[in-house]
Amino acid sequence: MTSADPTPAPLDLGYSFCPNDTFIFYALSHGKVATPAPVREVLEDVQTLNDWASAGRLPITKISYRAYFEVMDEYVALRSGGALGRGVGPLVVAREELGDLNGKTVLSPGALTTAELLLKIVYPEVKVLRVRYDEVMPAVERGELGGVPVDAGLIIHESRFTYPQHGLTKLLDLGAWWEKDTGLPLPLGAILVRRDLPAQMQWALNQAVRSSLEYAYAHPQEPKAYIRQHALEMADEVMQAHIDLYVNDFSLDVGAEGVRAVQELHRRAVAAGAARASDLPLFVNPA
Repeated sequence: MTSADPTPAPLDLGYSFCPNDTFIFYALSHGKVATPAPVREVLEDVQTLNDWASAGRLPITKISYRAYFEVMDEYVALRSGGALGRGVGPLVVAREELGDLNGKTVLSPGALTTAELLLKIVYPEVKVLRVRYDEVMPAVERGELGGVPVDAGLIIHESRFTYPQHGLTKLLDLGAWWEKDTGLPLPLGAILVRRDLPAQMQWALNQAVRSSLEYAYAHPQEPKAYIRQHALEMADEVMQAHIDLYVNDFSLDVGAEGVRAVQELHRRAVAAGAARASDLPLFVNPA
C-alpha cells in the first residue's frame, strides 16, 4: 500500500461462542480467506450482541432476527452466515406436562430473541422472566429463580440436545409450530453490517463470510480446535450435532425461501406490536 492507498481500518466482527458461529467464522477470523478490510473477532453471547447492536457498537455482528427488526435503520443483513432452517426451533420445556401456558411463568433467554417472539405469538398471555440462555434449564429443574416459582423454560442453542439430562420434558417445539403454520424455514440468527458502509464493502463482506464457510466445509478438521476452545464443557457429539443442525444451505445463501421466511417473521412481529414496519431492504445485494 502507498500513502495514498492506506490499509483499511480493521472491522470488529461480533459472533457467539456457539459451534455454528465458530465453525462459520474460523477462516475469516484466522486470515484464511480474502476480506475487504482486516477483521477482528469479538466473541460474546447472543443477548450481549443484541444489546450492542441497539447501540450500533459493531460494524459487523451476529444478532437474532427478532433483534434485527429493532435496528433495521442502522443495519442490513448479509445473505451468508446466518441461521435459518427446519428442525432448528426453540423448545419450551418443563418438569411435567402443563397444557396451556397462558398465565404461566416461563423463563426466556432474552427479550430480543426470536424464541421469545414466537412464544408470545403462540401464548400472548404468558408471563416471562429473563435470564442468560445457559441458566434456563437449571432454574426450570429447580422450579424457581431467585425464590420466584417458574413453570417452564424457553431453550435455544445446544440446550435442545441436553434438556433430558436435567429431567425436563418437551412441551412445545416452536420451530415445528412455525413450519406447520407458515410452510417456511424458521429464521433464528442473522449477520448484519452497518448500512452506512459502502455498498461495495457490504457485498465484499458477504462474499468473505460465504468464503469462510466454504473453507470450513472444505477443511472440516481444521476449525475443530478453535470450536472446542469456545465450546466450554460441551461434549464433542453435542458440538458436532450443533454444527450439523444450524449450519446448512441457508447459511451459504439465504435464498428466495429464506428471504420470504424473514419477511413473514417481520410481518408477524409488526402485527403483534413487537416491531415497526419498514420499507428498507432486508438483505444486501451485489454492488
